[in-house]
Amino acid sequence: MDHRKWFSPALGQDMELKVYGEAGRPILVFPSGGGKFYEYEDFGMVEACRPFLEQRKIQLFTIDSVDYQSWFNRDLAPVDRARRHEQYERYILDEVMPFIRDTNGSATAMTTGCSGGAYHAANILFRHPEAFDGVIALSGLYGPRFLFGDDFDKVLYFHFPLSYLPRLEDPRALELLRRARIVLCVGTGAWERCADYDCIGDTQAMKNILAAKGIPAWVDFWGPDVNHDWVWWRKQMPYFLGKIP
Repeated sequence: MDHRKWFSPALGQDMELKVYGEAGRPILVFPSGGGKFYEYEDFGMVEACRPFLEQRKIQLFTIDSVDYQSWFNRDLAPVDRARRHEQYERYILDEVMPFIRDTNGSATAMTTGCSGGAYHAANILFRHPEAFDGVIALSGLYGPRFLFGDDFDKVLYFHFPLSYLPRLEDPRALELLRRARIVLCVGTGAWERCADYDCIGDTQAMKNILAAKGIPAWVDFWGPDVNHDWVWWRKQMPYFLGKIP
């Protein structure tokens, strides 16, 4: 494990990350909503991935979120929340990805995340398929309604896959996405669907959109005993790592 910290020009603040493993496919790990770079370790996800790390099949790069400065900051107007999120994206593309290339040697990375992290992991792949080559998104929300209801500003359109993917027509982006390894998974148990959000419905909607666009994806719905919880994400992540090439 390697811990790094630097001042981010894109965000204007210190940012931290951890690296696990010595070689293998680089995987950029987003924390759950508002989470920290050490969350993946604290909740046992690194341990769940240990066999793949020890066999040098993967290398994990776990980063901080700034969700409470962006999407979760209800003191800001939607346009300002989106602007802060865009700065976070620049931090990833201009600072984290060069670090991954220098550390690992790969020009691209897979992404992953659970819950709020699944949104980030999927969104950055679909927005920047030139930089990322796959995603394992567990129990994600992919539209803006969870945060903004039905009355959301058009500035949010290009930040949520359920909004922009249906109208994606760029041939190069579609070609890259059709080559990517895309896994979206959700349980059908407790906390995956409630009054304020619907991970099951969002995942189904993503399945329909990707199929309509001819983008291959493994969209997996686990049973009614599978809850929106770390105990299940610790099972799902190694399961999918063992199945995808």
